[in-house]
Amino acid sequence: MIKILDKHAKILEQESEIPLEIQQKAFDIVCDVKENGDKALFEMAKIYDHVELKSLEVSEDEMKVAYQQTDKEFLKVIEKAKNNIEDFHKHQLSNNFIVEKDGILLGQRTTPIERIGIYVPGGRALYPSTVLMNVIPAKIAGCEYICLTTPPTSDGSICNEILAISYMLGVDKVFKIGGAGAIAALAYGTETVKPVYKITGPGNAFVAAAKRIVFGKVGIDMIAGPSELLIIADQNQNPKFIAADMLSQAEHDSLARAILLTTSQDLAQNVATEIDIQLESLPKQEIARASIENQSMIIVADSLDECFELSNGLAPEHLEIMLDNAIDYLSKIKNAGSIFLGSFTPEAVGDYLAGVNHTLPTNQTAKFSSALSVESFVKKSTFVRYNESSLKSDANDIIQFARLEQLQAHARSVECRFS
Repeated sequence: MIKILDKHAKILEQESEIPLEIQQKAFDIVCDVKENGDKALFEMAKIYDHVELKSLEVSEDEMKVAYQQTDKEFLKVIEKAKNNIEDFHKHQLSNNFIVEKDGILLGQRTTPIERIGIYVPGGRALYPSTVLMNVIPAKIAGCEYICLTTPPTSDGSICNEILAISYMLGVDKVFKIGGAGAIAALAYGTETVKPVYKITGPGNAFVAAAKRIVFGKVGIDMIAGPSELLIIADQNQNPKFIAADMLSQAEHDSLARAILLTTSQDLAQNVATEIDIQLESLPKQEIARASIENQSMIIVADSLDECFELSNGLAPEHLEIMLDNAIDYLSKIKNAGSIFLGSFTPEAVGDYLAGVNHTLPTNQTAKFSSALSVESFVKKSTFVRYNESSLKSDANDIIQFARLEQLQAHARSVECRFS
Protein backbone atom coordinates (compact mmCIF):
# COMPACT_ATOMS: atom_id res chain seq x y z
CA MET A 1 0.00 0.00 0.00
CA ILE A 2 1.26 3.47 -0.84
CA LYS A 3 1.79 5.87 2.06
CA ILE A 4 -0.84 8.61 2.54
CA LEU A 5 0.55 11.49 4.59
CA ASP A 6 -0.97 14.68 5.88
CA LYS A 7 2.41 16.06 6.97
CA HIS A 8 5.26 16.79 4.60
CA ALA A 9 8.28 17.30 6.85
CA LYS A 10 10.32 14.60 5.09
CA ILE A 11 9.07 14.99 1.53
CA LEU A 12 12.21 16.82 0.40
CA GLU A 13 14.55 14.21 1.86
CA GLN A 14 15.81 11.80 -0.78
CA GLU A 15 19.06 9.97 -1.32
CA SER A 16 20.69 11.25 -4.49
CA GLU A 17 24.36 10.44 -3.98
CA ILE A 18 25.90 7.53 -5.87
CA PRO A 19 27.15 4.91 -3.35
CA LEU A 20 30.90 5.02 -2.74
CA GLU A 21 31.45 1.41 -3.78
CA ILE A 22 29.86 2.13 -7.18
CA GLN A 23 31.95 5.29 -7.57
CA GLN A 24 35.13 3.31 -6.81
CA LYS A 25 34.22 0.49 -9.20
CA ALA A 26 33.41 2.99 -11.97
CA PHE A 27 36.74 4.74 -11.36
CA ASP A 28 38.60 1.42 -11.71
CA ILE A 29 36.76 0.65 -14.96
CA VAL A 30 37.47 4.09 -16.42
CA CYS A 31 41.18 3.75 -15.56
CA ASP A 32 41.30 0.26 -17.09
CA VAL A 33 39.80 1.45 -20.39
CA LYS A 34 41.98 4.55 -20.43
CA GLU A 35 45.10 2.38 -20.02
CA ASN A 36 44.18 -0.78 -21.98
CA GLY A 37 41.69 0.41 -24.60
CA ASP A 38 39.89 -2.27 -26.64
CA LYS A 39 41.46 -5.09 -24.63
CA ALA A 40 39.68 -3.85 -21.50
CA LEU A 41 36.37 -3.48 -23.35
CA PHE A 42 36.47 -7.02 -24.77
CA GLU A 43 37.21 -8.35 -21.28
CA MET A 44 34.36 -6.34 -19.75
CA ALA A 45 31.96 -7.76 -22.36
CA LYS A 46 32.84 -11.25 -21.11
CA ILE A 47 32.41 -10.30 -17.44
CA TYR A 48 29.35 -8.04 -17.52
CA ASP A 49 27.51 -8.93 -20.75
CA HIS A 50 28.47 -12.63 -20.78
CA VAL A 51 29.49 -12.51 -24.44
CA GLU A 52 32.74 -12.96 -26.33
CA LEU A 53 32.60 -10.26 -28.99
CA LYS A 54 34.44 -10.46 -32.31
CA SER A 55 34.00 -6.75 -32.93
CA LEU A 56 33.03 -3.76 -30.80
CA GLU A 57 31.49 -1.94 -33.75
CA VAL A 58 28.18 -2.65 -35.48
CA SER A 59 28.66 -2.72 -39.26
CA GLU A 60 26.52 -0.64 -41.61
CA ASP A 61 25.21 -3.88 -43.15
CA GLU A 62 24.03 -5.08 -39.70
CA MET A 63 22.17 -1.80 -39.22
CA LYS A 64 20.55 -2.04 -42.66
CA VAL A 65 19.43 -5.64 -42.05
CA ALA A 66 17.99 -4.65 -38.65
CA TYR A 67 16.03 -1.86 -40.33
CA GLN A 68 14.68 -4.26 -42.96
CA GLN A 69 13.66 -6.79 -40.31
CA THR A 70 11.93 -4.29 -38.02
CA ASP A 71 8.13 -4.39 -38.01
CA LYS A 72 6.83 -2.00 -40.69
CA GLU A 73 3.96 -0.72 -38.54
CA PHE A 74 6.42 0.12 -35.78
CA LEU A 75 8.59 1.99 -38.31
CA LYS A 76 5.55 4.13 -39.15
CA VAL A 77 5.20 5.01 -35.46
CA ILE A 78 8.91 5.86 -35.31
CA GLU A 79 8.55 8.09 -38.38
CA LYS A 80 5.67 9.96 -36.73
CA ALA A 81 7.63 10.37 -33.49
CA LYS A 82 10.70 11.49 -35.46
CA ASN A 83 8.71 14.18 -37.27
CA ASN A 84 7.14 15.47 -34.03
CA ILE A 85 10.49 15.60 -32.23
CA GLU A 86 12.14 17.37 -35.18
CA ASP A 87 9.32 19.92 -35.46
CA PHE A 88 9.55 20.80 -31.76
CA HIS A 89 13.35 20.94 -31.55
CA LYS A 90 13.77 23.10 -34.65
CA HIS A 91 12.28 25.95 -32.63
CA GLN A 92 15.27 25.74 -30.26
CA LEU A 93 17.91 26.78 -32.79
CA SER A 94 19.93 29.73 -31.47
CA ASN A 95 20.40 32.87 -33.46
CA ASN A 96 23.76 34.56 -33.94
CA PHE A 97 23.81 38.30 -33.32
CA ILE A 98 26.01 41.37 -33.81
CA VAL A 99 25.72 44.68 -31.96
CA GLU A 100 27.70 47.72 -33.13
CA LYS A 101 28.00 51.03 -31.28
CA ASP A 102 30.56 53.83 -31.30
CA GLY A 103 33.05 51.85 -33.36
CA ILE A 104 32.83 48.77 -31.10
CA LEU A 105 31.48 45.56 -32.59
CA LEU A 106 30.22 42.83 -30.24
CA GLY A 107 28.57 39.56 -31.12
CA GLN A 108 27.85 35.93 -30.44
CA ARG A 109 28.46 32.97 -32.71
CA THR A 110 26.77 29.61 -32.10
CA THR A 111 28.55 26.53 -33.43
CA PRO A 112 27.74 22.82 -33.10
CA ILE A 113 29.82 20.54 -30.90
CA GLU A 114 31.68 18.49 -33.50
CA ARG A 115 31.78 15.03 -31.91
CA ILE A 116 28.94 13.55 -29.84
CA GLY A 117 28.69 10.19 -28.04
CA ILE A 118 25.27 8.90 -26.97
CA TYR A 119 24.73 6.19 -24.38
CA VAL A 120 21.59 4.05 -24.79
CA PRO A 121 20.78 1.78 -21.82
CA GLY A 122 20.32 -1.97 -22.14
CA GLY A 123 19.89 -4.73 -19.60
CA ARG A 124 16.47 -5.02 -17.97
CA ALA A 125 14.83 -2.63 -20.44
CA LEU A 126 15.43 -1.46 -23.99
CA TYR A 127 14.98 2.20 -24.89
CA PRO A 128 14.82 2.84 -28.65
CA SER A 129 13.16 6.17 -27.77
CA THR A 130 16.48 7.32 -26.25
CA VAL A 131 18.02 7.17 -29.72
CA LEU A 132 15.38 9.55 -31.09
CA MET A 133 15.57 11.96 -28.16
CA ASN A 134 19.36 12.31 -28.32
CA VAL A 135 20.21 11.97 -32.00
CA ILE A 136 17.55 14.30 -33.41
CA PRO A 137 18.54 17.47 -31.49
CA ALA A 138 22.21 16.70 -32.19
CA LYS A 139 21.42 16.44 -35.91
CA ILE A 140 19.43 19.68 -35.86
CA ALA A 141 22.33 21.39 -34.07
CA GLY A 142 24.60 20.32 -36.94
CA CYS A 143 27.02 18.01 -35.09
CA GLU A 144 29.46 16.48 -37.58
CA TYR A 145 29.93 13.08 -35.92
CA ILE A 146 27.39 11.21 -33.79
CA CYS A 147 28.13 7.77 -32.39
CA LEU A 148 26.06 5.56 -30.14
CA THR A 149 27.01 2.89 -27.65
CA THR A 150 24.74 0.33 -25.99
CA PRO A 151 25.29 -2.99 -24.17
CA PRO A 152 25.14 -6.16 -26.30
CA THR A 153 22.95 -9.14 -25.43
CA SER A 154 24.50 -12.49 -24.49
CA ASP A 155 24.62 -13.50 -28.18
CA GLY A 156 26.49 -10.31 -29.10
CA SER A 157 23.60 -8.58 -30.85
CA ILE A 158 21.88 -5.21 -30.42
CA CYS A 159 18.08 -5.03 -30.55
CA ASN A 160 16.74 -4.41 -34.05
CA GLU A 161 14.71 -1.34 -33.07
CA ILE A 162 17.77 0.52 -31.71
CA LEU A 163 19.75 -0.29 -34.85
CA ALA A 164 16.80 0.51 -37.15
CA ILE A 165 16.34 3.97 -35.64
CA SER A 166 20.10 4.58 -35.74
CA TYR A 167 20.02 3.66 -39.44
CA MET A 168 17.02 5.92 -40.11
CA LEU A 169 18.66 8.90 -38.40
CA GLY A 170 22.08 8.44 -39.98
CA VAL A 171 24.11 7.70 -36.83
CA ASP A 172 27.77 7.48 -37.88
CA LYS A 173 28.88 4.60 -35.62
CA VAL A 174 27.21 2.15 -33.24
CA PHE A 175 29.29 0.28 -30.66
CA LYS A 176 28.48 -2.84 -28.61
CA ILE A 177 29.74 -1.44 -25.31
CA GLY A 178 27.86 -0.92 -22.06
CA GLY A 179 28.28 0.57 -18.61
CA ALA A 180 31.14 2.65 -17.26
CA GLY A 181 33.48 1.16 -19.89
CA ALA A 182 31.44 2.73 -22.67
CA ILE A 183 31.66 6.17 -21.05
CA ALA A 184 35.43 5.80 -20.64
CA ALA A 185 35.83 4.70 -24.27
CA LEU A 186 33.85 7.71 -25.50
CA ALA A 187 35.85 10.10 -23.34
CA TYR A 188 39.40 8.82 -23.89
CA GLY A 189 39.12 6.76 -27.08
CA THR A 190 40.45 3.28 -27.81
CA GLU A 191 41.77 1.52 -30.92
CA THR A 192 38.16 1.17 -32.15
CA VAL A 193 36.33 4.08 -30.52
CA LYS A 194 37.35 7.61 -31.40
CA PRO A 195 36.96 10.12 -28.54
CA VAL A 196 34.06 12.56 -28.53
CA TYR A 197 33.66 16.05 -27.08
CA LYS A 198 30.37 15.49 -25.24
CA ILE A 199 28.46 12.46 -23.91
CA THR A 200 24.68 12.38 -23.50
CA GLY A 201 22.10 9.74 -22.63
CA PRO A 202 20.83 8.05 -19.45
CA GLY A 203 22.22 4.99 -17.69
CA ASN A 204 22.50 3.13 -14.39
CA ALA A 205 24.51 4.24 -11.35
CA PHE A 206 27.78 2.99 -12.91
CA VAL A 207 27.15 5.05 -16.04
CA ALA A 208 26.28 8.10 -13.93
CA ALA A 209 29.44 7.66 -11.81
CA ALA A 210 31.60 7.30 -14.92
CA LYS A 211 30.09 10.43 -16.47
CA ARG A 212 30.98 12.34 -13.34
CA ILE A 213 34.56 11.01 -13.48
CA VAL A 214 35.18 11.97 -17.13
CA PHE A 215 33.46 15.36 -16.89
CA GLY A 216 36.06 18.00 -17.65
CA LYS A 217 37.77 15.81 -20.20
CA VAL A 218 34.46 15.84 -22.07
CA GLY A 219 31.14 17.56 -21.57
CA ILE A 220 28.13 15.63 -20.25
CA ASP A 221 24.42 16.33 -20.36
CA MET A 222 23.59 15.57 -16.72
CA ILE A 223 23.99 13.05 -13.88
CA ALA A 224 20.63 11.30 -14.11
CA GLY A 225 19.08 9.53 -11.14
CA PRO A 226 16.00 7.30 -10.85
CA SER A 227 12.91 8.54 -12.70
CA GLU A 228 10.39 10.78 -10.92
CA LEU A 229 6.78 11.80 -11.41
CA LEU A 230 4.81 14.30 -9.35
CA ILE A 231 1.08 14.83 -9.90
CA ILE A 232 -0.98 17.75 -8.57
CA ALA A 233 -4.69 16.91 -8.63
CA ASP A 234 -7.93 18.01 -6.99
CA GLN A 235 -11.17 16.20 -6.12
CA ASN A 236 -12.50 16.53 -9.70
CA GLN A 237 -9.92 14.13 -11.18
CA ASN A 238 -10.22 10.44 -12.07
CA PRO A 239 -8.31 8.22 -9.60
CA LYS A 240 -7.85 5.52 -12.27
CA PHE A 241 -5.92 7.96 -14.46
CA ILE A 242 -3.74 9.10 -11.58
CA ALA A 243 -2.98 5.55 -10.39
CA ALA A 244 -2.09 4.46 -13.93
CA ASP A 245 0.27 7.41 -14.38
CA MET A 246 1.99 6.77 -11.03
CA LEU A 247 2.51 3.12 -11.96
CA SER A 248 3.94 4.15 -15.33
CA GLN A 249 6.85 5.66 -13.40
CA ALA A 250 7.03 2.91 -10.81
CA GLU A 251 7.61 0.19 -13.43
CA HIS A 252 10.86 1.86 -14.55
CA ASP A 253 12.86 0.98 -11.47
CA SER A 254 12.40 -0.04 -7.84
CA LEU A 255 14.03 3.31 -6.97
CA ALA A 256 11.68 5.35 -9.19
CA ARG A 257 9.47 7.79 -7.35
CA ALA A 258 5.79 8.71 -7.90
CA ILE A 259 4.14 11.36 -5.72
CA LEU A 260 0.59 12.68 -5.66
CA LEU A 261 -0.13 16.07 -4.10
CA THR A 262 -3.82 16.70 -3.57
CA THR A 263 -6.21 18.73 -1.44
CA SER A 264 -8.72 15.86 -1.27
CA GLN A 265 -8.58 13.06 1.31
CA ASP A 266 -11.20 11.13 -0.67
CA LEU A 267 -9.13 11.30 -3.86
CA ALA A 268 -6.04 10.17 -1.93
CA GLN A 269 -7.84 7.08 -0.62
CA ASN A 270 -9.37 6.26 -4.01
CA VAL A 271 -6.00 6.55 -5.77
CA ALA A 272 -4.35 4.30 -3.18
CA THR A 273 -7.06 1.68 -3.69
CA GLU A 274 -6.80 1.95 -7.46
CA ILE A 275 -3.00 1.51 -7.36
CA ASP A 276 -3.44 -1.78 -5.50
CA ILE A 277 -6.01 -2.97 -8.05
CA GLN A 278 -3.90 -2.06 -11.09
CA LEU A 279 -0.71 -3.50 -9.60
CA GLU A 280 -2.19 -6.98 -9.62
CA SER A 281 -2.23 -7.16 -13.44
CA LEU A 282 1.01 -5.27 -14.10
CA PRO A 283 3.72 -7.40 -15.83
CA LYS A 284 6.50 -5.64 -13.89
CA GLN A 285 4.59 -5.95 -10.64
CA GLU A 286 7.59 -6.70 -8.43
CA ILE A 287 9.57 -3.63 -9.55
CA ALA A 288 6.53 -1.34 -9.46
CA ARG A 289 5.45 -2.55 -6.02
CA ALA A 290 8.90 -1.85 -4.55
CA SER A 291 8.79 1.66 -5.99
CA ILE A 292 5.26 2.33 -4.73
CA GLU A 293 5.83 0.97 -1.23
CA ASN A 294 9.35 2.32 -0.58
CA GLN A 295 9.78 5.46 -2.69
CA SER A 296 6.32 6.82 -3.46
CA MET A 297 3.65 8.64 -1.47
CA ILE A 298 0.43 10.63 -1.47
CA ILE A 299 0.40 13.97 0.35
CA VAL A 300 -2.84 15.65 1.37
CA ALA A 301 -2.14 19.38 1.48
CA ASP A 302 -4.27 22.23 2.81
CA SER A 303 -4.45 24.14 -0.48
CA LEU A 304 -3.39 24.11 -4.12
CA ASP A 305 -0.91 26.88 -3.32
CA GLU A 306 0.74 24.53 -0.82
CA CYS A 307 0.83 21.80 -3.51
CA PHE A 308 2.69 24.10 -5.89
CA GLU A 309 5.06 25.23 -3.14
CA LEU A 310 5.94 21.60 -2.34
CA SER A 311 6.31 20.80 -6.04
CA ASN A 312 8.74 23.68 -6.58
CA GLY A 313 10.80 22.41 -3.65
CA LEU A 314 10.93 18.90 -5.12
CA ALA A 315 11.67 20.17 -8.66
CA PRO A 316 10.36 16.93 -10.23
CA GLU A 317 11.61 15.41 -13.45
CA HIS A 318 8.00 15.02 -14.69
CA LEU A 319 5.15 17.18 -13.37
CA GLU A 320 1.51 16.46 -14.24
CA ILE A 321 -1.00 19.22 -13.49
CA MET A 322 -4.30 17.32 -13.35
CA LEU A 323 -6.58 20.27 -12.73
CA ASP A 324 -9.35 21.83 -14.79
CA ASN A 325 -7.88 24.55 -17.07
CA ALA A 326 -4.42 23.30 -16.13
CA ILE A 327 -2.60 25.80 -18.36
CA ASP A 328 -3.83 28.61 -16.05
CA TYR A 329 -1.48 27.25 -13.36
CA LEU A 330 1.66 27.27 -15.51
CA SER A 331 2.94 30.52 -13.95
CA LYS A 332 2.99 28.88 -10.50
CA ILE A 333 5.63 26.37 -11.61
CA LYS A 334 9.22 27.45 -10.98
CA ASN A 335 11.10 24.14 -11.05
CA ALA A 336 10.26 21.11 -13.22
CA GLY A 337 11.92 19.14 -15.98
CA SER A 338 8.85 18.71 -18.20
CA ILE A 339 5.25 19.74 -17.49
CA PHE A 340 2.15 17.83 -18.61
CA LEU A 341 -1.10 19.80 -18.58
CA GLY A 342 -4.54 18.29 -18.07
CA SER A 343 -6.12 14.92 -17.47
CA PHE A 344 -5.47 13.65 -20.98
CA THR A 345 -1.74 14.36 -21.04
CA PRO A 346 -0.11 11.36 -19.32
CA GLU A 347 3.67 11.52 -19.00
CA ALA A 348 3.95 8.70 -21.57
CA VAL A 349 3.10 11.12 -24.40
CA GLY A 350 6.33 12.96 -23.66
CA ASP A 351 8.34 9.75 -23.50
CA TYR A 352 7.48 8.75 -27.04
CA LEU A 353 5.47 10.87 -29.41
CA ALA A 354 4.59 14.47 -28.48
CA GLY A 355 7.92 15.93 -29.58
CA VAL A 356 9.29 17.29 -26.29
CA ASN A 357 12.49 15.68 -25.04
CA HIS A 358 12.35 12.96 -22.39
CA THR A 359 15.96 13.33 -21.20
CA LEU A 360 15.29 15.44 -18.12
CA PRO A 361 16.95 16.62 -14.88
CA THR A 362 16.29 14.47 -11.79
CA ASN A 363 17.10 14.64 -8.06
CA GLN A 364 15.92 18.26 -7.76
CA THR A 365 18.44 19.44 -10.38
CA ALA A 366 15.57 21.03 -12.33
CA LYS A 367 16.17 23.93 -9.93
CA PHE A 368 19.19 24.85 -12.04
CA SER A 369 19.21 22.72 -15.21
CA SER A 370 17.04 21.97 -18.22
CA ALA A 371 15.79 19.21 -20.50
CA LEU A 372 18.10 17.97 -23.23
CA SER A 373 17.68 20.23 -26.26
CA VAL A 374 19.40 21.54 -29.37
CA GLU A 375 21.18 23.93 -26.96
CA SER A 376 22.83 20.87 -25.37
CA PHE A 377 24.70 20.18 -28.61
CA VAL A 378 26.07 23.65 -29.39
CA LYS A 379 28.48 26.03 -27.77
CA LYS A 380 28.67 29.80 -28.03
CA SER A 381 31.65 32.01 -28.76
CA THR A 382 31.54 35.74 -28.24
CA PHE A 383 33.55 38.11 -30.42
CA VAL A 384 34.56 41.76 -30.12
CA ARG A 385 36.22 44.32 -32.39
CA TYR A 386 37.48 47.78 -31.36
CA ASN A 387 38.85 50.33 -33.81
CA GLU A 388 41.58 52.79 -32.86
CA SER A 389 39.16 55.52 -31.86
CA SER A 390 36.97 53.30 -29.67
CA LEU A 391 39.98 51.77 -27.88
CA LYS A 392 41.41 55.25 -27.24
CA SER A 393 38.07 56.27 -25.74
CA ASP A 394 38.05 53.30 -23.30
CA ALA A 395 41.82 53.09 -22.70
CA ASN A 396 42.02 54.90 -19.38
CA ASP A 397 39.16 52.86 -17.90
CA ILE A 398 40.76 49.58 -18.96
CA ILE A 399 44.18 50.66 -17.64
CA GLN A 400 42.70 51.73 -14.30
CA PHE A 401 40.87 48.40 -13.92
CA ALA A 402 43.98 46.38 -14.81
CA ARG A 403 46.18 48.24 -12.29
CA LEU A 404 43.56 47.80 -9.57
CA GLU A 405 44.01 44.05 -10.10
CA GLN A 406 47.82 44.51 -10.18
CA LEU A 407 48.07 43.21 -13.74
CA GLN A 408 50.57 45.68 -15.18
CA ALA A 409 51.08 43.81 -18.45
CA HIS A 410 47.34 44.09 -19.13
CA ALA A 411 47.52 47.85 -18.64
CA ARG A 412 50.64 48.17 -20.80
CA SER A 413 49.03 46.19 -23.63
CA VAL A 414 46.60 49.09 -23.98
CA GLU A 415 49.09 51.88 -23.22
CA CYS A 416 51.59 50.78 -25.84
CA ARG A 417 49.09 51.39 -28.61
CA PHE A 418 48.96 55.12 -27.79
CA SER A 419 52.40 55.90 -26.33
